[in-house]
Amino acid sequence: MTDRVKTRSETVAADIVALLRARNQLLWIVTKEEARVERYLFEAAAAANFVPYFWDIAAAVTDINGKALRIGGQDPAETLKAVLDRHQATERAERGVWIMRDLPVWLAGQPGAPVTRQLRNFARAFPASRESAQAVIVLSPSGEVPAELAGHATVIEWPMPDREEIASIIDVLIEQYDLKDLLKNGNREKAIDAAVGLSGEEAQACYSRSLVQTRTIDPAMVAKEKKRVIARERVLEWYDPIPEGLDAVGGLDNLKIWLKSRAAAYTVEARAYGLPRPKGTMLVGISGCGKSLTAKAIATAWQCPLLRVDLGALKSKFVGESEQNLRKVFKVIEAIGFCVVWFDEVEKALQGATSGSADGGVSSDAMGAVLTWMQERTSDAFVMMTANDVSALPPEFLRKGRFDELWWIDLPTATERVAVLNAALRANGRGKVAVDAAKVATACDGFTGSEIAAIVPDALFAAFSDNKREITTDDLVEAAKTVVPLSKTADKKIAAMREAAKGRFRPATKAEDTGKTGPALRVLDIG
Repeated sequence: MTDRVKTRSETVAADIVALLRARNQLLWIVTKEEARVERYLFEAAAAANFVPYFWDIAAAVTDINGKALRIGGQDPAETLKAVLDRHQATERAERGVWIMRDLPVWLAGQPGAPVTRQLRNFARAFPASRESAQAVIVLSPSGEVPAELAGHATVIEWPMPDREEIASIIDVLIEQYDLKDLLKNGNREKAIDAAVGLSGEEAQACYSRSLVQTRTIDPAMVAKEKKRVIARERVLEWYDPIPEGLDAVGGLDNLKIWLKSRAAAYTVEARAYGLPRPKGTMLVGISGCGKSLTAKAIATAWQCPLLRVDLGALKSKFVGESEQNLRKVFKVIEAIGFCVVWFDEVEKALQGATSGSADGGVSSDAMGAVLTWMQERTSDAFVMMTANDVSALPPEFLRKGRFDELWWIDLPTATERVAVLNAALRANGRGKVAVDAAKVATACDGFTGSEIAAIVPDALFAAFSDNKREITTDDLVEAAKTVVPLSKTADKKIAAMREAAKGRFRPATKAEDTGKTGPALRVLDIG
């Protein structure tokens, strides 16, 4: 029988046991979940033979059962001094760990100087005392330790609950409410996956709410609640899936075949085989040709969440806050596990990193943070980056191994224009209307995918105005005549983009002998 794999929280708790035994006097734990983390701290203190005490601004000092103790008071400086006096007055005092909940607000500015001083005195008072060792554990939502304490404090970021820890939460509910019959046939695993990425308290609340409203744990309801929680963090955007999936994307056959093959890497069989997990891909090409649509469609095809990262929105005028926002993004992504992470128009967000922008180095720092995370991450997240301008991309992003594949998205070929038109007709509820798609595709030569899709609503308006009849091929052709395509208004820029992509990107489109865009694609067909 194999040993049970430790959760991330259990691993961190084991590290705290080692730190306490090594007589580290000041631990600074970054977390917003006091109750969940304190349960692990109880066990860690016991394993290290320490007695846990608690302090907060409301109850002052209490024991593990919440009983008030006459040690210090609501002033943390007074409490720390009382602990020191208590130790000095007793030859062999018990080993104690003092878990302080509201301390960070007392450390700011000049008013916090006495508390900071007492913490430093505390850290210096027990350098080698084994029998009567004392330690302070500060619980804080922020990892910003005052400079005066930086040399004394060991900072630990408490992890979000992983899948195993979420499983333990749901198993308690299954036992408590006798849900064994309701959560079978894979429903338990679906309910666990739906909550991965939430804090322990949020997962508990989602499950409880589902039980109250549906008398069972509904994965769809839990996932909906997770969407709300992620929106509240304001660092990630949750996108609802496109019902048609990759069928909503016209053309791009090479790319779609590749994406479908990579989906197999997330199966149980692939794990047993040892198939490596895909890292991600970058889509570069002409605006309006399906890059963003593909990102939205792949999450549907793979049946996983789609999270959009807006690097520009994460920037802040305050020093260090942009980096903190990015760390929060990466932490949530790592916790969620299998998902598609979409960085849209990444060259614009990182423009300051390559053009010498006077943003105080924020763009350069963001680029470095993203590159480091992409290189070192261990989660199952699949990164999909999109960009329009090849020349504006930092060369670091194009290094071999950063992505599994780099794709070039050109103007659609004649075959693709038919596929895009059919997809647009289906999206507008006209999938069964008989039109000459080939004739319309010819009229749309040189159009981007979005320009082709836009003629369908125009044709619908024209048909509705003409006695509310059904649209025809002529309606679509007439609508196409009113469009001045991007290939004409930005022909030189598109030519330059094609030249920059030549030999560096794999074409997402299968080359064909017809259509004006075909020869350009064949030049880029590097296999």
